[in-house]
Amino acid sequence: MPMVFCYNSIKHYPKKKANMEENTQNNLEEEIDEEEEELDHNALFNISSWGIDLSWRELILMYKDDELVKPELQRHYVWKKKEASRFIESILLGLPIPSIFLANTEDNRKLIIDGYQRIMSVYDYVEKEKFGNEETIFKLTNSPAIHERWRGKSFKELDIADQRKIKSTSVHGIIFEQKHPKNDDSLYQIFERINTGGQKLLSQEIRHCVYHGKFNDFLIELNNSKIWREMYGTQEVDQRMQDIELILRYFTIRQQTILYSDKQKITMKQELNRYMEMGNNFDLKELQKMKEDFLRCLEWIKKVFGQHAFVNTSKTTSMTKKINRTIFESLMIATSLYLKDRDLEPTNAKNKLHTLLSNNDFQNLISVRTTHCESIRKRIEYILEYVYEVQNCKISETK
Repeated sequence: MPMVFCYNSIKHYPKKKANMEENTQNNLEEEIDEEEEELDHNALFNISSWGIDLSWRELILMYKDDELVKPELQRHYVWKKKEASRFIESILLGLPIPSIFLANTEDNRKLIIDGYQRIMSVYDYVEKEKFGNEETIFKLTNSPAIHERWRGKSFKELDIADQRKIKSTSVHGIIFEQKHPKNDDSLYQIFERINTGGQKLLSQEIRHCVYHGKFNDFLIELNNSKIWREMYGTQEVDQRMQDIELILRYFTIRQQTILYSDKQKITMKQELNRYMEMGNNFDLKELQKMKEDFLRCLEWIKKVFGQHAFVNTSKTTSMTKKINRTIFESLMIATSLYLKDRDLEPTNAKNKLHTLLSNNDFQNLISVRTTHCESIRKRIEYILEYVYEVQNCKISETK
C-alpha cells in the first residue's frame, strides 16, 4: 500500500543573514555541463584596488607574522626545486618579476590570490632554509641551468651582497578590497579570473580559499566520513575537491529557497557560493543536525539501494561506476524528505529505482536543463512517487 507523505510537515534549515579536469581521485561521471555558466555579472561591485611595492624582506616578515595568509587550498607548494631555484636566480639576476595579487580580509590581513609559489620559494630559501617538506638545507640546484656563481648554494653560502639583493628586491603587488556588497562574490571572481597557476582552479578549490571557516571544516569532516567514502567509490579524497562540492550541492539544493523557488532556473555556481558563505553563520547545533541528516541518508541509501546507488544504470548509458551528480542530489534529497517522519523500507525499492533510471522522461530530467527549478523538483518528485511510493507528491504546490 503506497504511503502518503505530507510536505507541509517538512522543516527546512532557516535562512541566514548572510571542462572537468581529470585526476585519479575523481569518481564523478563526466556530464555535458550546463552548470559552468558565468556568475551574474549584472551585479555591481564597489571594489578598490591599488598597487604597492613590497620587498622580499617585508613579504617574509608579513608571512611570519601571519599577516600574509596562505589560502586554505588543497594546492600546497607544488614547484619543483628546479623551478624554485630558477626563480631565485631571476631575482639575483635582476630580471623582472611578475606581480602578486592579494586581497584585503576583514581583519586587515592579506590573502594570497596569486603568487603563493613565488612567495614560498623565497621564504623557504631565505627564512626556513629548507625546501618544502625536505629536512635537508635548501640549496639551489647544482645544474647548468643555474649560473655557476650561485649553483648549489644555500642562502647563507651566498655573498652578503647577494643575500641583501634578494631581501631588498621589490615585487609589485596589487591589492583588492570589496567594499560593497558585503559578501565575497567579487573575491570569488577575482580568484577565478586572475589565478595564473599552471592548473586552473576548479570552483570548489576557489570556494575553499574564499569562504574558509567552520562550514568549510564541516564539509571536510563529512568528506572523510567512512560511509561517504564508500558511497563515493574511493577511499582517497579528490585532490580537486569535487567530492566536497557534491556534499555542498546536497545542502544547497535542498534549501527552501531553491525547492520552492519561483525562479525559472538557478545559477548553480552562484548558489553554491552563497551557501558556503551562509554556512559560516550556522551554529554548532545546526551543523550537527545537518551531519546526522547527511549520514543517515547515506546509510539508508546504501542499505536499500547498494553502494552504487548514485550511478546511472540506464541501459542507454555506457556502463560506469562513477557518480552522476543529479542522481546523487535527487536521491539524497528525496530520501531526506522521506525519512523525515518514517524509516519503513519501501517494497522492492532497488528495482524500482533501476526501472526509473530507464525511464526516458527521468533521463531527460537528469541530463537536460538540470538547473531549472522545475526540473529539480520533478526529479525529486519522481523518486518520491515511483521509488518511495509517496502519493500526491507535488513540491511546487506546497509553498
